This record gives sequence, structure tokens and C-alpha cells, in this order.
Amino acid sequence: MKRFTITVSTAGNTHIVNLNPELASRVREMKDDALLHLFVGGSTAALTTLEYEPGLVKHDLPELLQRIVPDNVHYDHEATWNDDNGHSHIRAALLGPGLTIPISGGKLLTGEYQQVVLIDFDTRPRKRSIICTLIT
Repeated sequence: MKRFTITVSTAGNTHIVNLNPELASRVREMKDDALLHLFVGGSTAALTTLEYEPGLVKHDLPELLQRIVPDNVHYDHEATWNDDNGHSHIRAALLGPGLTIPISGGKLLTGEYQQVVLIDFDTRPRKRSIICTLIT
């Protein structure tokens, strides 16, 4: 088992960061089959896969999340903590903090148009750490 961390800076507000280039670089030298488990700490960010293209990343997914979990309604979380990110916690909980990807021959076994992404839902810029565990 090996572990490494990827750190990214985000703008918040449903900022989507493509992790594929960094992950592909990290597993390139692997000869054996393995699993790569990713976990983002924090309760206002999530990991998932999607086709990382401008329409989906900049418009479609943020618009869908705004309809499902709007940022302009009352959340008890905000009253409890006097903040503005109740929707951020709920959006992150829906997608989840972890993801597992198979690896073979030094490559992520994702689909042709499937990229691994971090989505930061918080209402301010953040620095996010993704804990990456290679299991052989």
C-alpha cells in the first residue's frame, strides 16, 4: 500500500477541478493491477467522475445542483453556525467524499470521456487535500 496527497486551490461555489492529469502521472509507473482510493477531507467538497467539458462543468451541473439544493433558501445549519454554506454541506453529502478507481498497466481504468474531479461547494476559496491510497 502506498499513500500520497494531492493539494488543489479552489474558488469555491461549485468549482470543479480535473484531477485526471495529476492522477495519471502518479500511477504511470505502476506495473501491477491496483485500486486507487481517493478521499477528500472536509464536509463541503466531494469527488466524482464526469466528462470534463465546458458545458457540463460550467453550466449544466452547477445549474442542476442549484435546482436540487438551492443556495438561496433557509438552512438550519446557517442559523446554528451563523454562516452561509448550508447548501454546500448538503451538496457534498449527496456526492460523497470518496471514490475508488481500478488501475492496470499504469493507467486509470476510466472511460474514454470520464475524468475524476473534485467539486468544492463551499462559498469561499479553499485549499483542498485529496488523500490517495494505492492498494496493490
